[in-house]
Amino acid sequence: MLPRQRKRKIIEMVTERNGQSVDELATDLDVSEATIRRDLRQLADEGLVERSHGGAVPVKSVGNERPYGQKEVQFLEEKQDIASAAVEEIRHGEVVFFDSGTTTMEVAKKAPSDDSFVGVTNSPHIALELRKQDGDVQLTGGSLRQRTRALVGPTAERFMDSSNFDLAFVGTNGIDADGVLTTPKAEEARMKELMIARSKRVILVSTGEKLGEQSFKQFGTLDDVTVFITDDRLSDERRQWFEDANVRVVDGVTN
Repeated sequence: MLPRQRKRKIIEMVTERNGQSVDELATDLDVSEATIRRDLRQLADEGLVERSHGGAVPVKSVGNERPYGQKEVQFLEEKQDIASAAVEEIRHGEVVFFDSGTTTMEVAKKAPSDDSFVGVTNSPHIALELRKQDGDVQLTGGSLRQRTRALVGPTAERFMDSSNFDLAFVGTNGIDADGVLTTPKAEEARMKELMIARSKRVILVSTGEKLGEQSFKQFGTLDDVTVFITDDRLSDERRQWFEDANVRVVDGVTN
């Protein structure tokens, strides 16, 4: 197979399968991993794929939404570090909302194991994780989006409208230079809007690759956020985004 043909095949495989690892591509195309890494570097430079840890994923668009299973294994150690810092924000007796998502799942895993807080979520998977502990756990109800494993829709929104939370851990798909927070789907954006509106304190948890990114639907701005926790050591320019919004930043987490 000529290099040009191989690269075209790589793009097809990465797109059709929502991401591929270097070893999977090397095996399927019967070439060395070094060859695949070189091809991926070139394709990424041309904007045809996006590099990830150990492989590549399709190029992002504002409407792109990666499957939960794919996000679950990406940046796992970084998400665990973020979670270790995030759970320090939980105070005794609080009602704490956990947004659906893979970073907030790691926060749930590290949450206090006693009955010191009430956990609420729109994620059945997070509810099951919190239920391993001794505290009270409540689900919003609603329609399950299989791609993100989030509960959304009128039932979930009615639950939110009638509830109040001390603290919400909220995830995002993008944070741009204007401080706008975005996510691909309108129904999930609406749930995030309600999380923010019904919470006294909002902790935004996100790995660094979301900085500078945009998705389809806006659900808030940095003015809505109390604390931002990320694995990325912020540049002076990006730190200014948060300072302008009076957001406390915990960055470059190494817990």
